[in-house]
Amino acid sequence: MACEPQISAWVYLLWCRADDSLYTGWTNDLERRLGAHRAGTASRYTRSRLPVELAVALPMADAGAARREEARIKKLTRRQKLALIAAAAAG
Repeated sequence: MACEPQISAWVYLLWCRADDSLYTGWTNDLERRLGAHRAGTASRYTRSRLPVELAVALPMADAGAARREEARIKKLTRRQKLALIAAAAAG
């Protein structure tokens, strides 16, 4: 029987509908963090750009991996981020 890898962190991209921008973050509790973003209590950036919508959530093995992936994604251009979202949606 194959053992499923444990997901203990997430890297996510939000689509900020107010200005069509993308926000990248990481968390160990995706549902709680999305709720905080939607309520306007998670970050100043998203609070001023509500509503937000989850574009993609990428499972990570641990918080260190999530922070590294978040930093890598933040360095990408908008076009590259959109390609990442499209690739994740395609499977």
